[in-house]
Amino acid sequence: MSFELMALVAATVWGFLQLVGAAQAANSQYGLKWAASPRDIEMPPLQPIPGRISRNFRNYMETFPFFAAAVLVAQAAGVHNELTRWGSIAYIAGRIAYTALYITGIPVVRSLVWNVATFGMLAVLAAPFVPR
Repeated sequence: MSFELMALVAATVWGFLQLVGAAQAANSQYGLKWAASPRDIEMPPLQPIPGRISRNFRNYMETFPFFAAAVLVAQAAGVHNELTRWGSIAYIAGRIAYTALYITGIPVVRSLVWNVATFGMLAVLAAPFVPR
């Protein structure tokens, strides 16, 4: 398995952990009865930390499909180079750091770290189009 596909697996696991974290954060506020319900009743907004955990997960899900597509394009093109490796690392590391910064409520730096992850993803996507 290529490094980039292993990075995609790692990003998938990270996304799953965030899904579980967001669900547990909501469950801790709304209770297990709500969690097992069809959720037809409008609930009050999540408190700050559970809300951040949920919003962070939604943000992750906005970028993850693009990262997955970039890795699969590079894989299909047979491109495995410094751009794809470091881009994959930047995406995953950036997203992990972004999560910590988002949940703790640190602004500005969080947005800069989001850019690191985004540029990593774009590097992977660009790699098949860069002359070797």
